[in-house]
Amino acid sequence: MIDIIPLKDLFKPVYGVNLELIHLEQCDKRVHDSIKFVSRTEKNNGVSAYVKRINGITPNPGHTISVAVSGSVLSSFYQEDEYYSGRDLYYLLPINEMTEKEMLFYAFCIRSNKYKYNYGRAANRTLKDILIPAEMPADFGIISLKEIPVPSSQRLLNKDIELKIENWKYFNLKKLFDITGTKTTSVLELEEYGNGQYPYVTTQATNNGIEAFYDYYTEEGNLLTMDSAVLGYCSYQPLAFSASDHVEKLIPKFQINKYIALFLVTVINKEQYHYNYGRKCSQTRMRKVKIKLPAKNGKPDFLFMENYIKSLPYSSSI
Repeated sequence: MIDIIPLKDLFKPVYGVNLELIHLEQCDKRVHDSIKFVSRTEKNNGVSAYVKRINGITPNPGHTISVAVSGSVLSSFYQEDEYYSGRDLYYLLPINEMTEKEMLFYAFCIRSNKYKYNYGRAANRTLKDILIPAEMPADFGIISLKEIPVPSSQRLLNKDIELKIENWKYFNLKKLFDITGTKTTSVLELEEYGNGQYPYVTTQATNNGIEAFYDYYTEEGNLLTMDSAVLGYCSYQPLAFSASDHVEKLIPKFQINKYIALFLVTVINKEQYHYNYGRKCSQTRMRKVKIKLPAKNGKPDFLFMENYIKSLPYSSSI
């Protein structure tokens, strides 16, 4: 069993350079004197922008972990290269030599403590005392970072497309999809089949709704699923899958592909503000939903939707 120890036994927390992005000159990351600006965001590895270096300002060192102690508290990321940072952001210097893999592991461990904090409870005083494993488990050591595929930022359609939302039209969800339930399958049932290639879709609003993969499925893929337990989280399921309770299917009445599906999922998820624990997104409510879409000749313009997604960065990696 691995011991649990305070963070300060493995890292030295240091307050970052504390710059304000509004006072810096933003630039493209390809500019020769550009440098990352890391803030308290929980997205994009903490990087908010690239800025030009300033003479006399020493950046935070590379091979450190950036940690937000307010805002998105404990958003923690491994930073390979030196960087500038904003307010309430610390960097962690390893006391002893650590590999990149170990730094990534500990960034994950620190993020796992996020549930203890919020916007009203910062981590500036307690960061050094957060409990983390004394060493990285052997299982993590066998992971090869070089084998993890890196998405290409290339886009499939090399042109910019304007959305022009003011020209869109409203369409009833039930006119676009057959809305029906899925067969409820429990984890206990699925464990009898063992791990496999088919997703197990639940009502969670993360990871495309997928909790695990098993060697069993009850539903065909290439359709949308929606959570009817609470918020109506919508996701695209390209593969055959099984599902937990309160997972509904939106079976398209038109020819769908992954690009059109991702466009529609984004639009449908904008409707979540209508729902909460006291007003769930039931099948009945789904059938009353109207969504605003690009239109041509009074019908949804699916070709526009497909081309728009293809025009976005990283579309070649979808």
